[in-house]
Amino acid sequence: MYNASLLKTKIFFIFKIAFNVLLGTIEFFVFYFIFAVVFSLIPVDAFDKTAEDEIEIFIRSNGVHTDLVLPAVNEYKDWTRQIPVANTLVNDPSVNYIAFGWGDKGFYLNTPTWGDLTFSTAFKAMFALGTSAMHVTYYKNIKTGENCKRIKINKAGYIKLIQYIEESFAMEQNVPVLISGYHYGDYDSFYEAKGKYSLINTCNSWTNAGLKNCGAKACLWTPFDKGMLYQNREE
Repeated sequence: MYNASLLKTKIFFIFKIAFNVLLGTIEFFVFYFIFAVVFSLIPVDAFDKTAEDEIEIFIRSNGVHTDLVLPAVNEYKDWTRQIPVANTLVNDPSVNYIAFGWGDKGFYLNTPTWGDLTFSTAFKAMFALGTSAMHVTYYKNIKTGENCKRIKINKAGYIKLIQYIEESFAMEQNVPVLISGYHYGDYDSFYEAKGKYSLINTCNSWTNAGLKNCGAKACLWTPFDKGMLYQNREE
């Protein structure tokens, strides 16, 4: 009788702990999404618009993840020297734009589609247990629309953005470290990157920080893509 009572007590405490953990997890994600929405709607001050705002960049979303898109070559930076088009599958020199997307390396390389996502990959990514990678894609043309916004910045902001992106790569002798054998398509490649992905520091947070860095319109903080697209909507 005593053993049965003790067993019931243990089971009760196990269920109580499990319930509290579940409740705490639900509360965490509820507050996470609330803060994400609120902070995404709070803009940070962009630079004053002047005649010098002549360099076009873009933010491009696939519906979940955003890239910073820059000219592949201009008077301030020739990205093809550090990130050769030859590292893509087609080696097409007629490209005009280059897109940068930072994120969790395991997620990038092991999850080409949502159907490939595993609990282990998601857990490591959410809690900064993995390493990071940079996904680089070349484009011939960029079409603006609901998921792609054009942004004009000045020379000083553009140079800061170049530095921000370069500092996100893991370098060897000032050359980004290529991750060989991984591609999503014909015009992309992957590179080792610095930093750790987490629920707080997501791929979109990286893009948003880049926009802040160059003086463009950005969110106070956002883990998602929609806030940046909203802040850079046509007025």
